This record gives sequence, structure tokens and C-alpha cells, in this order.
Amino acid sequence: MARLATPRHHGGLLVFQPLRRKQCAACRRGPLSLLVLEYGAPRCLDCADLGHLVFLPRGDTALTRRSREESALWAVVVRFNRRRSRYERQGVLVEEAALARAEERCLADAEARRRRRARDARRRTAEDVRFTEAFAAEIRRLFPGCPADRARAIAGHASVRGSGRVGRSAAGRALSEGAVISAVVASVRHLDTPYDQLLMSGVARYEARRRIAPAVETVLRAWRGTGAGVG
Repeated sequence: MARLATPRHHGGLLVFQPLRRKQCAACRRGPLSLLVLEYGAPRCLDCADLGHLVFLPRGDTALTRRSREESALWAVVVRFNRRRSRYERQGVLVEEAALARAEERCLADAEARRRRRARDARRRTAEDVRFTEAFAAEIRRLFPGCPADRARAIAGHASVRGSGRVGRSAAGRALSEGAVISAVVASVRHLDTPYDQLLMSGVARYEARRRIAPAVETVLRAWRGTGAGVG
């Protein structure tokens, strides 16, 4: 195994995962899965006074960092990558009690994040309910003949968070008249006319809209309670 110039790495002791079978130069035990080089000679962890440490594989950055912080003694474990011709970090050795404390800290953080996500979800749900109610009320103001349950259904559909529908646009969130009317027209088009069937039969979208426009106007006039159309 190639030697490194220094027995330390990033502030911790350096421990190797050997690629070839090695035995301890002091106690002659082997083959060694982990070893320390002292003056070029391999030592097992027990002979290097590191046998009480436990291995934490790489992958969890927060747990690794906190384990090092909690551990009075720790070591970096590396293995030589022949293809890349360099040593690569495999994990760390830390005190078992330190690892336990670090795991408790990470679990506490995970629980805090879970509680925060739950609070955020409740807040967003409340905001969505208020917004949907306001959207439905605006529909009823513009179209007093629209049934209340239909207005709520239109508002709920148009304002689903993350849907990209008109209710989530800037104009929709501002309850602009144009956005509200667009949501109502879309609902009427799909639910009160044969628009979807025309699309499924191969009719082009613009032609399908032209064909069902009179039916849409009829519903909107009835909901407005006037003889006026939508223009």
C-alpha cells in the first residue's frame, strides 16, 4: 500500500482499508480490515489504541459532522482507488457514545423538521380554504344564478395549489374579474357542453370552442340573471 506523508487528515487520525491482505506488525493478527500506518508499518486498531472506536460509513453529512463534534477521538477511514489513483474517504471512526449522542441530535432535528412541515401544511391548508371561499364568493357575485355548490366546485378546481390553473395565477390570487370569469367559462365548457366529446372525436380545439360557444353563452346569461353575454 502506498504511504501517505502525514498520519492525519482534515484534523483526524487516518485509518486505511487495505486492498491487499495485511497483518499487524505488532501483534501479527490479520488479515486486517482496517489499519493504521506507524512509520510505514501496519498496526491493527487495537495496537494503535483505536479499537474502541466504531465505524460510521460516509453518506450522512450531518451525522458524520456531529459524531466528530461529540467524539474526543476520531479518525478518517480511506481506501485507495486504483482507477483514479487516489485515496477516497469511506467514513469515520468515532466513539460509540459520541455516535449515540449525534444520532439523538439528528433525530431531534428530524422531529423538529417534521413538526415544522406539519405546521406549514396546516397553514397552507387554512390559506387554501380561505382563498377558495373568497374565489367562490366572487363567482357568486359575478354570477348570482350560479348554484352555490357549483361555485365552490369551480373555485376548488381552479385554485388547487401547484396546479397552474387560473386560480393560482397572479390574476387569480388577486381575484381579478377576468380570472374568475375564465374559471367559470372553463367549467361550463367542460361540464355543460359536448366540448370534451368533440375533442375526443378529433375536432380541433378552436373549432370545438366555436361550436359550443352559444351553449356556453346561454349558461352564463342564465347565471348572470341578465340578457348580457360575456363578450
